[in-house]
Amino acid sequence: MLLAECEAGGVERWQPCGVDAVRREGDAFALDTARGTLRAARLVVATGGLSIPKIGATDWGHALARRLGHRVVEPRPALVPFVCSGAEWQPFAGLTGVALPVRARALRADAPEFADDLLFTHRGLSGPAALQVSTWWRAGEPIVVDLAPAADLGGALVGAKSGRRHVGSVVADTLPRRLADAWVGATLGADRPAAEVRDRALAALAAALHRWTPTPSGSEGWKKAEVTAGGVDTRDLDSRSFESRLVAGLHFIGEVVDVTGWLGGYNFQWAWASAAACARAIGAVCPAGGRGL
Repeated sequence: MLLAECEAGGVERWQPCGVDAVRREGDAFALDTARGTLRAARLVVATGGLSIPKIGATDWGHALARRLGHRVVEPRPALVPFVCSGAEWQPFAGLTGVALPVRARALRADAPEFADDLLFTHRGLSGPAALQVSTWWRAGEPIVVDLAPAADLGGALVGAKSGRRHVGSVVADTLPRRLADAWVGATLGADRPAAEVRDRALAALAAALHRWTPTPSGSEGWKKAEVTAGGVDTRDLDSRSFESRLVAGLHFIGEVVDVTGWLGGYNFQWAWASAAACARAIGAVCPAGGRGL
């Protein structure tokens, strides 16, 4: 569909065609390419971010923006799984494949809370909840996870003291059994009847499940990140045309810009919407037959 639309619009595609250098020549741009020098009145940079380098992602757009005087918010991986390690993680290292609904957020005042699924992997934490939180997370900080957002584990555990149920069984009413066993083993040392555990210990166990604060040792990085956070600072761009406020005729659109959406197609939407707005703005000011790249 995209190729058909390009053909209908008279778009000339040069693929493959590397761009070695970009420079200003008067009011136009000159591009030294693998197919020779190309000149254009307007240049649109839609080179994306650093995510998934195996498909060709580079910092070309960021480097060009910096060279031409623009501010670039430091890029970092976003919508990316967490890597967890160390003694804190050891009790959960064998839970690969366990998934459950949680509420999670980064430990920052401006970070939103996400209600979605969390997945334990052989390297750490993934699933939609982890990916969403990663956009706000910074290295060295913990994340906050309610592992039982729809339950009152404290009340359930205290209520079980009147019977013979073990703590692990009560917790497994809400959490996957493997996670319940791992958690009880890590906190109580061994599963025991709730009646044999002090109220204070049961309350602490429940509170920790409702506010688990693991500190990831890192993320899976650019190779697994779905998007790039950071990029060309929006303060240096016109919000209607995405034209540079510093270099006339230069536009930045899509993921090369410091705009990051939530999981669920918002980043695709941003790429398409910014492209459409940019194209309409250029169409309104370029004379018929004018050349742009």
